[in-house]
Amino acid sequence: MTEITDSAARAFARDWVAAWNAHDIERVLAHYSEEVEFRSPFIAAFAGEASGRLLGKAALRAYWRTALARLPDLRFELLDVLVGAQSLTLSYRGHRGLVAETFFFGEDGKVRSATACYAIGLSGPGEG
Repeated sequence: MTEITDSAARAFARDWVAAWNAHDIERVLAHYSEEVEFRSPFIAAFAGEASGRLLGKAALRAYWRTALARLPDLRFELLDVLVGAQSLTLSYRGHRGLVAETFFFGEDGKVRSATACYAIGLSGPGEG
């Protein structure tokens, strides 16, 4: 994949969010390569991996099944789509607030790596 068009980015975003809101893990995983690398601060809690990093679809499947079992009402609200060089970032609202998830694509058009970042707010404990 040399470039992500605006229409392709929107289509990815719509389908990815719809798949999550349907709790259809296999439909979500269809966007990812077999060797995907995924990072999230919640991996430690839901998958027991202190590094916050998972490798491969099988590990993602297990992680997301556990997360959905613990969060049966999980829903995402897409806020924006940002396009980069062979990448895109989705800004959405999840069960804990704002999320920015960045996806890096391989030549086959599948997500080869992704990272999820969660808003902590500008005024956390002990701050202004």
